[in-house]
Amino acid sequence: MRDLGAGFTYLLKGQRWVARHGKQFNFGLIPGFITLVLYGAALVALAIWGDDFIAWATPFADDWSSPWLGLFRGFLTVVLWALGLLLAVLTFTAVTLLIGQPFYESLSETVDRDVSPDGTAPESGLPLWRELWISARDSLRILVRAALWGVLLFGLGFIPFVGQTVVPVLGFFVTGFFLTEELVAVAMQRRGVELRDRLALLRSRKTLVWGFGTPLGLAFLVPFVAVFLMPGAVAGATLMARELLGEETLDDSDDVEEVTS
Repeated sequence: MRDLGAGFTYLLKGQRWVARHGKQFNFGLIPGFITLVLYGAALVALAIWGDDFIAWATPFADDWSSPWLGLFRGFLTVVLWALGLLLAVLTFTAVTLLIGQPFYESLSETVDRDVSPDGTAPESGLPLWRELWISARDSLRILVRAALWGVLLFGLGFIPFVGQTVVPVLGFFVTGFFLTEELVAVAMQRRGVELRDRLALLRSRKTLVWGFGTPLGLAFLVPFVAVFLMPGAVAGATLMARELLGEETLDDSDDVEEVTS
C-alpha cells in the first residue's frame, strides 16, 4: 500500500514540476490538443452511426418483436460506445506520445537535467526517425496487449453482477498499468531500456504503477483533462523511471523515501 501512495505522489510531483515550468507546460499541450480533436471526432462518429453499425451487424434480430429488438440493439450500442471509450483511454497516451515525440522527449530531458545531481540527462544518441520507429513499434505491441485485455474484460462484462462491479475496477487497473508503461517509456527509451525490460520493472512494482496510472486513467475520462495532465504525467513518469532504475534524484528523493519507507 505504501507503493500505491508513492505512485500517486509521483503523479502529483509531475504536475507540480510543470506548474513551476510554464514554458514546458505550454509546449507539452500541443500534442494533446491534436490527439483530442482526432479522438473527439471518432467518438462523435461512433455515437452518431453506432446504432446503424449494430443494426448491420445483427441482421438475425430484424424479425424480433418489440421491445426486445430495441433493448437488444440499444444494449449493444451502449456496449460498443463504452468499448470505444475504453480503447480511446487506453490508446490516447500512445497516440499522443507518438504525435508529440519531439515535444515530450524535450520535456523529459529537461526534467532529468533539473533533478539530476550532475545536471545532465541520458541521451539515446539515435536519430529522430529511429526513435519514432522504436516508439511506434513498442506502442503497437502495448496496444495489442491492451486490446487483448479489453476483449477479455468485454466478455467478462456479460457475467451477472461481476460484469457490473468487479470488471470495471479491473479495467481501470489494467488501463493504469498500460498508461504508465507508455509514459515511462519516454524516459526509459532514452536510456536504452527495451520493452521487455520495462515491463519486467513495472511488474515488479505493480502497486507503484497502479498508484500512478489508475487515477490518471480515471482523470482521462473527463473531457479535456487528459490534454492538461499529459505534460505533468510525462514529468512524473520521468521521476518515477529514475526510481525504478535506481538513479539518484535531487529535491524529490527525500519526499518519495518518506512515502515508500
